[in-house]
This record gives sequence, structure tokens and C-alpha cells, in this order.
Amino acid sequence: MSAWWPVLAACLGVGVVAGFLAGLLGVGGGLVIVPALLFVFHALGVADLHAQHLALGTSLATIVVTSISSLRAHHARGNVRWPAFRAITPGILLGTFAGAQFAGLLSDVALKWFFVAFAYVVAAQMLLDAKPKPHRQLPGWRGMSLWGGVIGLVSSWVGIGGGSMSVPFLAWHNVPVKAAIGTSAAIGLPIAVAGAVGYVVSGWGQSTLPAGSLGFVYLPALFGIAVASFPLAKAGAAAAQRLPVPVLKKCFAALLIVLATRMAWQLT
Repeated sequence: MSAWWPVLAACLGVGVVAGFLAGLLGVGGGLVIVPALLFVFHALGVADLHAQHLALGTSLATIVVTSISSLRAHHARGNVRWPAFRAITPGILLGTFAGAQFAGLLSDVALKWFFVAFAYVVAAQMLLDAKPKPHRQLPGWRGMSLWGGVIGLVSSWVGIGGGSMSVPFLAWHNVPVKAAIGTSAAIGLPIAVAGAVGYVVSGWGQSTLPAGSLGFVYLPALFGIAVASFPLAKAGAAAAQRLPVPVLKKCFAALLIVLATRMAWQLT
């Protein structure tokens, strides 16, 4: 147990940063948590064979906590489109769980390259302030299930709550921005639950995982990040009313580029 204290301390710091950014910008928590956890796992001497799997599973598990707080806040403001949430959730659950299972069959290197590519795409989207033009209505349940499956699958491979995909998707289908963000916050909960459970299942019985692991979820890191990120997400949301968010998004995009480039450099 004493060996976990340095991990808890490091992950408290990760949770502070990730929670504040998630509340401030609406996206980004998992994109910070995953590379930060890789650094922690490297310090612990966790074999590269499963380091990325552990980072993804643990990141999704932490989002279960933060998404509940975010969902309640947006619901209180009337910004959650519950019919859209109910329509997309079956696809989200299936896609995320299946993605976590398939990730267990992929190599650590393949998952890292996918994360790098996704981080570059999100950074470019933020730097260019690219926004889809709304020109259609939300599809029927088949279309919503299909899109939910895609969003869930990709989210499971990068360890995020899906906001960087679900917000543009909803905005593209004529959902007002505030409602798109609020509904995306609600969608993050089934993504996180299905992803966390999926990574527990896909990592069950692996003999090379560090003590304190539940499948591909590392419990000491989960506890440390969740404890810190929950209150800091609220602080970040409050700060968003006073700080220049567009400028901060560009700074965050630059941070993503640095993190993705560092990971790519280590892979070559």
C-alpha cells in the first residue's frame, strides 16, 4: 500500500489539471490524462506491452465521476436534449464496449499511434476554430445508433468522453451550441461506463499488470484523479465565464501538439 502513495500524489496533480481543463474548455480531460498516465506508468516500470491499455481504461473510469458532475450541471440549466441522448445511447454503449474489447487485441504501439493521430486532429480543429455548418435534422434511431457506435468506438481508443466528436455532430444537426455541449456531457457518461467496464473485461487475467489493477483499470490512479478532478471541473466551468476561452483553446491545442509529438518521437 505504501508504494501507492507516490502514484496517488502524482495522479492528484493530473486530476487537478485535467478536471480544470475539462470544465474550462468542455473537452480535453482524457487527452491530458492518457499521456500523463503513461508518464506515471513508465516511472512505475509498467511494461510497455499494456501501458497504453491501462492509460485508456483508467482515463475512461475517471470520466465516470466527472461526467456525472457535468451532466447534473447542464441538466439544471436545461441544456440536455434527452430524446437525442436516449436515441444515441444504445450505439454509444455497444461501440464503446466493443472498442474496448477490440483494443485488448491491438498492440500498445498501434493504440499509441491512433492516439497521436486523434490528438493532432483535435488540435487542428481548435486552432482553426473549425465548426460544422448546421444544415440538417438529427437522423432516426438507425442513424443515431450508427453515429453513436462510431463515436463510442473512437472514444474507447483514445480514452475520452467523446465531446470533441459529439458536440460537432450535434451542432451539425441543428442542435444549438449550449444544448450540444450539455447533451455531449450526458453522452460522456455511457461512454465512460461502457469503456471502463470494457477495459476491465478485456484486461481481466493479464499477468503482467501492476498490483492494484482491475483489468486495464489502475485503481490508485483512478482514485487520485477522480478525487481531484471532480471539484476542479466545477472550478474550470466557473472560470470559463471570466477567462478568454478562445485564447486558452489555442494554448491547449499547442499543448496537444507537444504531447502528441513527444509520443510520436518515442515511437520512432
